[in-house]
Amino acid sequence: MGARPAPRVAALILVALLGCALLAPAAGAAQKEPSQSQQQEGRPQQQKKKKPQSEKPKRETQAEKIGVLAKSWALIDARTGEVLAGQAANERLPIASTTKLMTAYVAMKEAPLDRIVRAAPYEAEYGESLLEMEAGEKISVRDLIYGLILRSGNDAAHTLAVRLSGSTERFVAEMNRYAAALGLSNTHYANPIGLDQKGNYSSARDLLTLSQRLLRMPAFAKISDSRSALLKSTDPPRRIETINELLLSEPWATGVKTGHTWGAGWILVGSGEKKGVELISVAIAAPTDETRYSDNVALLEYGFDQYEKKKPVKSGERFAEATIEYSGGSLPLRAAHGLKVGIRKDQDLSVKVKAPEEVEGPIRRGAVLGQVSVYVDGLKAGVVPLQAARAVPEASDFDRARAFVDDNWIFILIALCVILIGGVLLYRRLSR
Repeated sequence: MGARPAPRVAALILVALLGCALLAPAAGAAQKEPSQSQQQEGRPQQQKKKKPQSEKPKRETQAEKIGVLAKSWALIDARTGEVLAGQAANERLPIASTTKLMTAYVAMKEAPLDRIVRAAPYEAEYGESLLEMEAGEKISVRDLIYGLILRSGNDAAHTLAVRLSGSTERFVAEMNRYAAALGLSNTHYANPIGLDQKGNYSSARDLLTLSQRLLRMPAFAKISDSRSALLKSTDPPRRIETINELLLSEPWATGVKTGHTWGAGWILVGSGEKKGVELISVAIAAPTDETRYSDNVALLEYGFDQYEKKKPVKSGERFAEATIEYSGGSLPLRAAHGLKVGIRKDQDLSVKVKAPEEVEGPIRRGAVLGQVSVYVDGLKAGVVPLQAARAVPEASDFDRARAFVDDNWIFILIALCVILIGGVLLYRRLSR
């Protein structure tokens, strides 16, 4: 009877051991997990995850600042050639019909504008820009260039090449010779039209240099600035309209040339004059027809905003005064017209006068007798003639004699004294 409680005790011990075994993992977990108070005091057993740092704001590019979408673009001051802005300006790219700028340059260098030629046969493909001439039609070099620039006529470019050089190959050789002479190191031509062809390329910077040279030619500047033109050499005369939307949309625009092929994309060389300064822009490989125009407008407006208009020469302003020979007095020399010049804040403006110190009549009123030159940073920005403010009659014999006496009175006085002394001595000798 006394041995029976032993199994009960053993069972109780076994239950106790199993309970301890089950409670042990929970106690270990409780030791590892920090209490709420420990977390609040900053003594966690595990590190908190770091919050991702905010990215620095992306720096705005010059293209974004101006609002240009083209692949390659640039802007220059037409007076000096100074680059005001640009992106990938020296990258060699296909240039489509802006090739015709060199076609025009060679034609104007090699032939008189009034020369009459016959339109060369040209087999156009669908969609080409044409002046729509008939083979054998008579037309002047001037009117061909109008068709080249205003209508981007491929047949006009072909006719200029064949009639001026005998073949397109010879004409293209001339184009490349002139490109080398102008220092267009990133330019090469393969045809006079601008069709997609290996070896026909240029850069934004070179296109601007060529356009700058062309716009210095008064005849080309007039063609480039034309919204329309009457081709007087054709029979009958016909009127053509420009396809350059920049000229049609902006009153200050002065040119220059459009271009587009599937390989080159949308291209425009633009120019404009405002605030006394002329700027030239270019956008190559613009995404759309519309953006090539908006790119050029944005570039030109950006450039104009950097300049302020000054008027160093006012119409009728006196810049010099010349002495009138014989009759005496002076003749004011006045500016024939005013001159406005655009300058940036970091540029110097200076004026130099070239005029005679002495003049002789007859001189009509308004006669040009000198000039005043305006310089921006030492480079000539403009010239204004100086005109006679009044008429000056021809000097009379009396005026000439009086002027001679006035200029030589000392010598005349000495001569008179010598004559008088000589006469006295001679008288005394004869009186003996």
